Amino acid sequence: MTVAHNSPISPAAALTGGVRDAMAPAPPVFAPEAPLSEVVAAMRSARISAVLAVDVQSRPVGILTEQDVARRVVFRLPPDAPLSAAMSAPVIACTEDAGLWRAIALLRARSLRHLPVLGPDGRCRGMLHRTDVLAAVSGRLLGHLDALAGDDAAVKQAQAGVAAALLAEGVAAPDVVGLVSGINLELHRRVLDRAMADRGPPPVPFTLLVMGSVGRGESLLRPDQDNGLILADYPDEEHGPVDAWFRDFSVDFNERLDRAGFPLCPGGIMAMNPLWRKTLPQWRRQFEYWAHRRAGAALLFADIAFDFRAAAGDPGSAEALRAHLGQVLRRAPALLAAMAAQNAGLTVGLTLWGGFADDEPGPGMRTDLKLHGLMPLVAATRLLALRDGVAATGTAERLAVLAARRAVAAAEAASLTDAFCLLLDTVLRQQLADHAAGRVPGNLVDAAGMPRAARTQLRDALRAVRSFSRGTFGDFTGHYW
Repeated sequence: MTVAHNSPISPAAALTGGVRDAMAPAPPVFAPEAPLSEVVAAMRSARISAVLAVDVQSRPVGILTEQDVARRVVFRLPPDAPLSAAMSAPVIACTEDAGLWRAIALLRARSLRHLPVLGPDGRCRGMLHRTDVLAAVSGRLLGHLDALAGDDAAVKQAQAGVAAALLAEGVAAPDVVGLVSGINLELHRRVLDRAMADRGPPPVPFTLLVMGSVGRGESLLRPDQDNGLILADYPDEEHGPVDAWFRDFSVDFNERLDRAGFPLCPGGIMAMNPLWRKTLPQWRRQFEYWAHRRAGAALLFADIAFDFRAAAGDPGSAEALRAHLGQVLRRAPALLAAMAAQNAGLTVGLTLWGGFADDEPGPGMRTDLKLHGLMPLVAATRLLALRDGVAATGTAERLAVLAARRAVAAAEAASLTDAFCLLLDTVLRQQLADHAAGRVPGNLVDAAGMPRAARTQLRDALRAVRSFSRGTFGDFTGHYW
């Protein structure tokens, strides 16, 4: 018995997409005490290969598959035996917001044929079937996916293999970077869950925020940490024990992330720093202070923090903070002007005569295409998105929304999106080459050594970024040169 799943999944969608697009409908559910005769008859009638046993809240507590029927029911159990006597428990499942890469790794690591997909309420939303999902993934990728089921450090290392295999199959760099970012986000959640399990329940609920490139969904192979916590509000007299718990917890969490392959942030933008561990009212006041201060660390912090998103916990608190940020910026537009003045120092990697800039210390002549390519584009797009109240944090998403609102001309947005894709592709391939050579993945690229056609494309992309970023920074500051 199999469930037909008629939506073919490309290698890109199979890994960079979520489980919702790949799952079949949820199977029938039964109480654990339901007689096996009734359950097996339903499976046969519906031509399905698995059903779930659920508790009184309709949450799965067991699963019965064809294999279970063959091994435990036929010639072994009487027809009136309860479902609980033959089902497998507990149920191994994934959440509906998980990346499909994680589900595939779990299916293979646990030798599963069926993987229920659970919603936030713990109820089954759909079912992933091993045969349907794996049919869309090439054999070249499966070995890399197996490594994604390992411990945190192994998963971080396996990113490079998955990314290289996807690029080799022609998957676009933004999709590959989206997968890498998804793995990074999942690792944050896994590390958080382990830290929580070792310390027990927190004194108040909290939301994990990720910022910077992880917040934008644009992280590459070796991003450092940019994270914080929104704590649920609590009485002032409880600050001592609450803060003590979160202080120790945050240090443990950040150190675990470091061991998993996310270096500690040199600027201290981490939950272990009290500046990045606050209640929602305190976060609101922090943003207001930055808007008033408009200098020094306030601007550096704003550039990173304003790309925040919720990685775990209550997304509503992050949405409330995003709404408040919009109010702050409407009341104090001078903050964006100050950010633009600071960002105006971000130049592209081209010399006055059209050659590629030399950013490499010593005798080398390579160009830092993250600092002098991606960052000016990201910064300029961020300013326009913040000004116009665009909720998206990803650069390509922001450009699409800005074009739809006619804040950026459609042709320019398309050109900038192409430039963004090319820069991502170039930097990612350099990082993969560094990784393969045993070096720490970096951003220095031998642009001058590329084939002529590639050099021309890169030069055109950098010129588009330079024109856009200069114009955007100038619009906010009034200084165009």
